Amino acid sequence: MSGAHASRVREVVEPALSAAGFDVEDVAVRAAGRRQLVQIAVDRDGGVSLDDVADATKVVSTALDEADPFAGAYVLEVTSRGVDRPLTLPRHWRRNVGRLVAVRRSDGTVVSGRLTGADDDGATVDGVPLPYADVAKATVEIEFSRGGDDE
Repeated sequence: MSGAHASRVREVVEPALSAAGFDVEDVAVRAAGRRQLVQIAVDRDGGVSLDDVADATKVVSTALDEADPFAGAYVLEVTSRGVDRPLTLPRHWRRNVGRLVAVRRSDGTVVSGRLTGADDDGATVDGVPLPYADVAKATVEIEFSRGGDDE
């Protein structure tokens, strides 16, 4: 049932979020006591700030209120895609150019380094071309700046 709810919620919110400049990355609907918990992850070019999350929440809330896809109360949670999510679509790769990534190829080899380019067919990590068809899993690596390196 929650899968059907998630599909319906996606149908309702995706056009409104798209018009506001957001991509819907994930929609989940779960029971939370007597209410439904509606979780929506969004992304956009340039990343998602806290202000963007607030804007997206207003868009989603308005769309859900107008369509009224639930019988009863629900709790809404809108979040950004999150840095720990795998890179699965060309737009994920493009939005992370310049960041450190770890890529496990289909043959099991691992490539780690700076993502220097990405298009609809593949990415380049430190000069190594990686067609998406050859990627089993890819994630952004958390990078902490060290004080004094830029001075």
